[in-house]
Amino acid sequence: MSAPEVISLGCRLNISESERIATLIAGEDDVVVVNSCAVTMEAVRQTKQAIRRARRARPGARLLVTGCAADIEREQLAAMPEVDGLVPNASKLDARAWNVPEPAQIASPARTRAFIAVQNGCDHACTFCVIPQGRGSSRSLTIQQVLREVERHLEQGAPEVVLTGVDVTSWGHDLPGSPALGELVTAILNAFPDLPRLRMSSLDGVEIDPLLFNLFASEKRLMPHLHLSLQHGSDLILKRMKRRHSRADAVSLVQRLKEARPEIAIGADLIAGFPTESEAHHADNCSIIAELPVVHGHIFPYSPRPNTPAARMPQLARPLIKERAADLRAAVAKTRDAWLASLVGEPLRVLTERDGTGYAENFARVDVPDGIAAGQIVTITPTHQKEGLLK
Repeated sequence: MSAPEVISLGCRLNISESERIATLIAGEDDVVVVNSCAVTMEAVRQTKQAIRRARRARPGARLLVTGCAADIEREQLAAMPEVDGLVPNASKLDARAWNVPEPAQIASPARTRAFIAVQNGCDHACTFCVIPQGRGSSRSLTIQQVLREVERHLEQGAPEVVLTGVDVTSWGHDLPGSPALGELVTAILNAFPDLPRLRMSSLDGVEIDPLLFNLFASEKRLMPHLHLSLQHGSDLILKRMKRRHSRADAVSLVQRLKEARPEIAIGADLIAGFPTESEAHHADNCSIIAELPVVHGHIFPYSPRPNTPAARMPQLARPLIKERAADLRAAVAKTRDAWLASLVGEPLRVLTERDGTGYAENFARVDVPDGIAAGQIVTITPTHQKEGLLK
């Protein structure tokens, strides 16, 4: 009997959902599930690559595909000879979709960091984004549901909890009274005073409510690491993307947070080569990296996605898009190197991982001395940095 396997691509939400899928199919014989991503054409290519690789590794397995690509690129994936079946993204946490009984208690593998999906779907209509087609409208877990999930992971020994979702800052909009995300974070911190570390995944800066801002500014258990769904540094491109913030909004938010909590580290998602992007727009995109500064950057070369308004706009040439993505990555590398250099000699509280490294509170990656088990929070004072790793 061969153990089932879940292969996860894409976002932290997919990682969280893959853990749940793994528990649902735990008793099945020789099943492989690919939990796919479709955010860009490259993500779809990687999904197909993962499917082919999985089939080569497990030729006799039943290979099923779920995730966003299973909905958005359904015909493409269904036509692949390696694929035995597709499970709709909206059904992937339903035991019936896998033709297995619902377990009496869902337990996930012990992790050093527990990813909890507090929200799914999105009600916005960014012109480049295909994800609402695969995830649907925004839906939130209640505070009590989230608290039960946090408790479960703490019982399994996770020292850090990460709140994830498609559009995390829209959490609560669909619940009675429309609570803001700050209320959920406050409830978690109050309910679990022994929780060492709470971290937020990507946030839409324009929706950070006053309570959440104050928690970022002053609550030591809320990690000093803000990853913004920024997307671009040019106001005109932001308007063409149908984003709801301006460049000045992002700069002001970060300035106010850093005044209150100087150690906070900024991450950002940025798109290179959006349709109609001029050299001046690209310069604005590069310059905001230094202005914030962005030390954790996720750079996405733009690719047209099906049935999105941006796909109908005048497109840039692929070589130019790749060139501009390289410029953005170089700009992030410059700010990141300077930031890491500033941390040399500073005592850092590091959560150790299984690969011999760990993450500081500000999400700097740190080399961990031999002999320290995963899942421990230890103090390490780095003496130098090399290739993005503090040592």
